[in-house]
Amino acid sequence: MILVTGGRGFLGGAIVRMLLEQGKPVRSLARHHCPQLEAAGVEQIIGDLSAPLLVEKAIKGCDLVYHVAAIAGVWGKYQDFYTANVIGTENVINACRNQEVTRLVYTSSPSVVFDGTDMEGVDESAPYPQHFHAVYPQTKAQAEQLVLAANGDQLATVALRPHLIWGPGDNHLVPRILERGRKGQLRRIGKGDNLIDAVYIDNAAMAHLQAAQQLAIGSPVAGKVYFIANNEPIPLWDLVNQILADGNLPPVTRTISPQLAYLVGALLETIYKNLRLTGEPRMTRFVARELATAHWFDLSAARRDFGYLPQVSIKEGMERLRVWLQQENPAPTRKK
Repeated sequence: MILVTGGRGFLGGAIVRMLLEQGKPVRSLARHHCPQLEAAGVEQIIGDLSAPLLVEKAIKGCDLVYHVAAIAGVWGKYQDFYTANVIGTENVINACRNQEVTRLVYTSSPSVVFDGTDMEGVDESAPYPQHFHAVYPQTKAQAEQLVLAANGDQLATVALRPHLIWGPGDNHLVPRILERGRKGQLRRIGKGDNLIDAVYIDNAAMAHLQAAQQLAIGSPVAGKVYFIANNEPIPLWDLVNQILADGNLPPVTRTISPQLAYLVGALLETIYKNLRLTGEPRMTRFVARELATAHWFDLSAARRDFGYLPQVSIKEGMERLRVWLQQENPAPTRKK
């Protein structure tokens, strides 16, 4: 049996689908029931990662765990992120040890090493920053370190850092871009020529399966971390504008400076904190730095250690995304 935490999510669901295609028995641990997983014959455990006994129940009888579930986002309470991302990961690690699971694949994020400056061709030797501008990368970095430290002679662990996962079924990145595009809230920060390397959903999921296949106690991948992307760095705003075009929306044309975006983010964060406003600021310091800097990576370690090679190009992925968006939002038919 294979457990996927967050099996009803975007990446978790793609991993579940690929495992089922290989004929593997799959169990999902998530906070809510998923009819699609039920229809596919996936065993579901409903509950929260913060409950140790529930996590033990979900992991019992498994020989491999994909720990994908997390709270993601650029804004929120530290304790909420810490409970889900750090305590939840501790519970998964402890349950793996108690249930004698020998392989744990953890989904991390490149943001755990983002220090606010350009990341151009960086590899896994990049250090964790001294300061984080958001609690998501801070807690993901803490969890990643726990996973890597747990690697040993009884449990083999590996951490993957997929960057900006997108594609059909996306419930985070693409919807946010389209929503803000419809409202006219998108602004290009700086010159707009900063290169980023995002990853198509199928490539991200396959990387997890490939890493797990090579993962074993004492293997070359055990105790290591790997960047995962499409290996096609392009200007960030080219990618954003293509997603907008696929959603039948106009491109981003308005521009603000990185300095102004950062100041606006800091101001909005202060207002939201002091007034205890709900929701998320339109800009934060973390988002301002993310949108103004380059993010592309040296993927040679993943290629060397477990044969990672993206199978779906950005061009092909965009076509698949366009078709999916049209199916989700068909054009209205004219009345005769």
